[in-house]
Amino acid sequence: METPFWNRGLRFTCTRCSDCCRHDPGVVFLSADDIIRLLCHMGLAFREFLDKFTRSVDVGTGWSISLTEKPGNDCIMWTPAGCSVYAARPVQCSSYPFWPGILDSEADWQAAAHKCPGIGSGALLEGSVIADRLMTRISNNALVLDYALRWETIDENTILGRKRFPAHSNDTRPA
Repeated sequence: METPFWNRGLRFTCTRCSDCCRHDPGVVFLSADDIIRLLCHMGLAFREFLDKFTRSVDVGTGWSISLTEKPGNDCIMWTPAGCSVYAARPVQCSSYPFWPGILDSEADWQAAAHKCPGIGSGALLEGSVIADRLMTRISNNALVLDYALRWETIDENTILGRKRFPAHSNDTRPA
C-alpha cells in the first residue's frame, strides 16, 4: 500500500474566513453526537432545535438530518461574527479539510486550497494528527433514518435514545 502524500504533514490553520460556511448550497449532516453537543451548547429543547435549525435530506437509503441554510445559502449557524456554535460545531465542520476526497491525492488537496485560504498556511500538522482528524470524520456517521418515520413525530428518543440524551438539557420528562 502506498504511503499517503499527507503522511509527511500538511500546513493548515482555520482562518475563520467562513468561505466553507457561506454562499454555496450544501449539507451539514449531523450525527447523534453532533446533535447532543449542539443541544447542550445552545441550551435548546430537542424539538425546538430540530424545527428551527435542521431539515431532512434524502440520502437514497433513508433520510439524514442536516443543518438548514439561510437565504443566500449561508449556514443557519453563521453570523457576521462567524460560526455561532464554533466550539460545538458538527464534526463535518471541525474536521474540514481532512476529509476523504480532499485527502485522496495531492491534486485534490491543491484543488481544495483554491477555495480555502487556510490550506497551505499555519503550522505543519504531522501525519498522525491528520490521520486522527480523518478517522474522526470517517467514524462520525451521520444519522440515516428510515423513510417510514415522519419528521413531525421524531423526538430525542427516536434519534438519540434516552440513555444518550444529556441530563442537563431542557428535556424535563422522566426517563
